Amino acid sequence: MEHRTIGFGIIGTGAIAGIHAQAIKAIKNAKLLGAYSLTKAKVDEFAKQYDCTAYYSLDELLQTKELDIVCICTPSGAHLEPALKAIEAGKHCLIEKPIEVTLEKTDKIIAAARQKNVAIAVVFPTRFYQGSLDLKKAIDAGRFGQLTLGSAYVKWSRTPEYYASNKWRGTWELDGGGALMNQAIHNVDMLQWCMGPVESVMAIAGNAKHKNIEVEDTLVAILKFANGGMGTIECSTAVYPGTYKKIEVMGTAGTVVMEDNDIIQWQFKDQTAQDEQINAAPGSHNSSGGVSDPKAISYAGHQKQIENMIAAIYNNGKLLIDGAEGRKSVEIVLAIYKSAQTGQQVKLLL
Repeated sequence: MEHRTIGFGIIGTGAIAGIHAQAIKAIKNAKLLGAYSLTKAKVDEFAKQYDCTAYYSLDELLQTKELDIVCICTPSGAHLEPALKAIEAGKHCLIEKPIEVTLEKTDKIIAAARQKNVAIAVVFPTRFYQGSLDLKKAIDAGRFGQLTLGSAYVKWSRTPEYYASNKWRGTWELDGGGALMNQAIHNVDMLQWCMGPVESVMAIAGNAKHKNIEVEDTLVAILKFANGGMGTIECSTAVYPGTYKKIEVMGTAGTVVMEDNDIIQWQFKDQTAQDEQINAAPGSHNSSGGVSDPKAISYAGHQKQIENMIAAIYNNGKLLIDGAEGRKSVEIVLAIYKSAQTGQQVKLLL
């Protein structure tokens, strides 16, 4: 890795921007140079809290000589414009999930980055925790036999005040969807990463609690994977008190269940010494996992992903979640929404 300091800027100063700032500050050779927001008071407060420069012009931030990577933390449906401007300025981009809320916008970002030869990464920190890496390694080693079932559960609680806190929340244009697009997309990404491409989906959605938002607060989907496996997604922001997110991967020769970022079941027909170590490892649950408070999450996963991005750009490492990887979950989510709206099975292009 380069010995020089890698300069970071943050675009957008909402709740998730603070997680990025904490992650950057935890990395030895990274420095948060500044932040930009449309609202002067917000960026002033953010800059004071995280000891960086407040920028009132996006162009001024992007012209900063020492700036290498920008973190785009604007609302989901407002990623395109700052991403294109940053890419045009030759800056690498770490984009909060989802990369964008339509495939058209997503593809514009990916194409622009390819043309300018800059790196883009999409934030899915769950992949970087040790439990996730162990799970993926076991899948790739064929330890599950035939993958049979892959399921994701994100049953959280959000208050009416959460949706009322910003005009963009709960809108199709800027939130891109509800419980599925905003909260459960991390587990959608994990499912496709573990189980492989999705062949078709069927879904139902509704609003159990939050009647004043455009998007769903509860959704259930059935998935068929290209490898023959099947699965489900259940997600909500309308349950009390909420539970940790959960991923289940099951095959003819093994089962793994992850709760939040911890493995709570690891069982294979053919046991190894490493299996005993994994089963003996204590769970962390070092935060509430965002179950009822979206700010109550750890920055550890973001830190690991930023470190991966720095290594990929400056030390010939591999960028684990690039634009093409980030696109996959958006395609699945949009297919699920189409099924929920039409009542029909929707097939994805494989």
